[in-house]
Amino acid sequence: MEKVEKNKVLNALIYPVFFVLIIGLVHSVQYVFEIRLTHYGIFPRDSKGLIGIVTSPLLHGSFSHLFNNSIPILILGSSLFFFYKEIALKVTLWIYLMVGVWTWIYAREAYHIGASGLLYGLFSFLLVSGFIRRNTQLISLSFAVIFLYGSLVWGIFPIDVKISFEGHLWGFVAGVILAIYYKKQGPQKVVHSWEEEDDDDIDDENAYWKEGSEQQSSVQRVNYIYKSNDEKEKPTE
Repeated sequence: MEKVEKNKVLNALIYPVFFVLIIGLVHSVQYVFEIRLTHYGIFPRDSKGLIGIVTSPLLHGSFSHLFNNSIPILILGSSLFFFYKEIALKVTLWIYLMVGVWTWIYAREAYHIGASGLLYGLFSFLLVSGFIRRNTQLISLSFAVIFLYGSLVWGIFPIDVKISFEGHLWGFVAGVILAIYYKKQGPQKVVHSWEEEDDDDIDDENAYWKEGSEQQSSVQRVNYIYKSNDEKEKPTE
């Protein structure tokens, strides 16, 4: 049993770890060779910014930016693939594309980079899906997500002009929509059922006494005849 759980955890880590390695490699190349790939980000409503739908989540402005996205993506991504393995890859890809397209359609005219949109999509999907499915285990996961990353909600508001709150907002919206859309797929609410007793098996107040009388009637009687000593001494004919 422990081996099975261990394999499930390892399998759940494959895609999140691979993605984090990719974005780490891309940023390391930028740092080592002192190049800037920001122009491969999303530039809204401009044909040159369309490529950013695919490439922008792979780009980060600094190592702190990279680190702040990588750790939550590892945790939330592995949680998604562990608890929702049947639909995890589809959900991840849809969040990735939906955030990119919507940010290109509606965001400020600037280059938008970073995997924050994907992060917010994973966050909102795990947050909402557990409550929709009414699965005790998944609801517990939702509360854990709130406890760990509830403060992410502030990121969907235009508090800091240097941060692409649009990407955060669209990621959050995408996660909620996908949680609703896929609510019938993947793990569901666990329904407990008990077999109903037959009417003949229902106890009544006289059952004990009836059973006792039936047992008494089925008892065989054995009669013993005792002979006196004088009778025992007489030979048997």
